[in-house]
Amino acid sequence: MSTPTSTAVDARVVLRPIATPLPLGFLALGVATSSFAALQLEWIAPTQGRTVALAVLALTVPLQLVASVMGFLARDPVAATGMGILAGTWGAVGLATLTNPPGAAVDGLGVVLLGSAACLLVPAASARSKLVPACVIALSAVRFAVTGVAHLDGGTGWMSLAGWVGLALAALSLYAALALELEASDGRAVLPLGRRGPSAEAMSEGWESQVRAAQHDPGVRRQL
Repeated sequence: MSTPTSTAVDARVVLRPIATPLPLGFLALGVATSSFAALQLEWIAPTQGRTVALAVLALTVPLQLVASVMGFLARDPVAATGMGILAGTWGAVGLATLTNPPGAAVDGLGVVLLGSAACLLVPAASARSKLVPACVIALSAVRFAVTGVAHLDGGTGWMSLAGWVGLALAALSLYAALALELEASDGRAVLPLGRRGPSAEAMSEGWESQVRAAQHDPGVRRQL
């Protein structure tokens, strides 16, 4: 009698549909960047910085962390990585604002912001198939870089520039969130998002094309 030398294994990959977490993360970003912009442009007193910092720690950081986790679950490493770096950076900004004198320039925070700006260039470059979300992440990198220089330089000119960049980022984040929400609710593009290549194909091709390579995704294949 011959002995079987191999065993066939039938594996099944189950995918759970979830809503896109990007609008949540972008709206949370808009709150943080516009609030700190008001401080940097001296529209509100420096003593209000602690209130702004607490609001960002209570609202922006947890919402962006949720968006990051959901991005990983949705098999979108660009969204997950971008939201994770944003959440951590705003957390650092909030804690530094709470623990330093109002309106003070903090060299250590400046270094952290420059590092975060460099890190954000990775998901920004990887998101080139979705132009508007890529621009949000890239402009976030610019916002952190300018703020980092302002802390290291200690001059009001750089801080004012950071505030104006922050307001521009808030407007772009609001547009991106609205476009993504309308696209999700209507099932079609309502406002331009600049989708192209794989991102455009994901919206137009059938179900089979979306799951054809799922067995090669991290978490499904044996090695990350």
